[in-house]
Amino acid sequence: MVAHIYTVAFEGIEARLVEVQCAVTPGLPGFSIVGLPDKAVTEARERIRAALNGLSVALPSKRVTINLSPADMPKEGSHFDLPIALALLAAIDIIPRDEAERIVALGELSLDGSLVQVNGALPAALAAAGAECALLCPAACGAEAAWVDATPVIAAPSLAAALQHLTGQAPIAAATPGEVADEPGPREMRDVKGQERAKRALEIAAAGRHHLLLLGSPGSGKSMLAARLPGIMPPLSPQEALETSMIHSLSGLIRDGGISRCRPFREPHHTASMAAIVGGGRGAGPGEISLAHNGVLFMDEFPEFSRPVLETLRQPIETGEVVVARANAHVRYPCRFLLIAAANPCRCGNMFDPAGACARVPDCGREYLGRISGPLMDRFDLRIEVPPVNYADLSLPPSGASSEDIRDRVARARAIQAQRYDGQGGVRVNADAEGALLEDIARPDAAGQALIFDVAGKLGLTARGYHRVLRVARTIADLDAAAEVSGDHIAEAVSFRSALSRPDGQQLKQAV
Repeated sequence: MVAHIYTVAFEGIEARLVEVQCAVTPGLPGFSIVGLPDKAVTEARERIRAALNGLSVALPSKRVTINLSPADMPKEGSHFDLPIALALLAAIDIIPRDEAERIVALGELSLDGSLVQVNGALPAALAAAGAECALLCPAACGAEAAWVDATPVIAAPSLAAALQHLTGQAPIAAATPGEVADEPGPREMRDVKGQERAKRALEIAAAGRHHLLLLGSPGSGKSMLAARLPGIMPPLSPQEALETSMIHSLSGLIRDGGISRCRPFREPHHTASMAAIVGGGRGAGPGEISLAHNGVLFMDEFPEFSRPVLETLRQPIETGEVVVARANAHVRYPCRFLLIAAANPCRCGNMFDPAGACARVPDCGREYLGRISGPLMDRFDLRIEVPPVNYADLSLPPSGASSEDIRDRVARARAIQAQRYDGQGGVRVNADAEGALLEDIARPDAAGQALIFDVAGKLGLTARGYHRVLRVARTIADLDAAAEVSGDHIAEAVSFRSALSRPDGQQLKQAV
């Protein structure tokens, strides 16, 4: 007889159902697992032996064969321990086979039989709901998986508790969702002295998810400004929170089952590898660009990142997803992030400081910023200089709007876009609009049309650059609650894309 139970295998953020089949047949005693298991899955045999020994259950003196179906799909991870153990217990008639066939199980077994937390409980619960099955998982995963209310979640602390539940000796109550995770208070934008133009750029970037390049001398406040961006962005919508939490669940970033409504803020170091930024490595896991989905990806010292890493960003920026291709798998992850890049104007950072500039100006800036290719630079909707703040200004009282006021304006602009793009598929904000839709929603008035045609030729805008100016102008109009894009909106959008206002601006323009 063959016993069946279900578990999942992960392909990107999708959890695919895997049928765990167990057959106990006459022959030489043995315990084999087939179906493309990785090392962690094959090692489950020893963990299961020890756990069953703790329950005083002896393996039968027969041949035990475990098949993970479909057999041509790679199986990775220690979460196969629990379903394999339950399938074996069902095959030797310790638990009812019909009960085992109605659950999706995942969990790692320790040698004493307790269940250890595993990654991916949230997408596993979605897969169980789609199959109309209950989910059996470790107790530490219950609060996370219970956010999917379409299926009962049984959170068992140990294999013994799971066994008692399935045999009806001690039923386990369904788990309840965790609390919304508490986040530290946002950093206040009014604490930034000066830099009003940079604050305006951050507001526009947050309202329309426009990528932003901050260029300035060391200590001018680029990192400080970027760190305050999450504080002016509206909370995640329920759909966005689910998408983001599924990625974080696969990466083990959800703690105590709490799901956050705050937008993620990721800031990888410039020494990070391509697998860390884009995704890959063991199991083809998500990278920083996917962990920043629906949030902010801050890349400080942007030119210091390796050239292959920077060039790999070009396609995800345009498509909002990344495909991690391996010989045996093609895994797709969403990555609609807001990219904030910060860079010094040159290696020493003193290009804009007449008192400290080196003798190689402007060649030093052209060579340093030349590490950022033209096609990648063209994908930044906003590019601004962040000048140093005079030390005398640091003692002045706070100025400008607070983070809460800016967040309210951004939320109103986002609400306008949500209404505009309702029913438009994957388009959520102005940065996603393209083609005929963009021409329709961002068509400027006569003055704006004349202005953008004039500056497009003078600045040498590409077709991509032209459309990005229109998107930014549409966002500025949304912040003003204006139905039509005017010449003033076009002028402000162009000002964030033109040459930087320095005496050597022409040379710097050539560099960027």
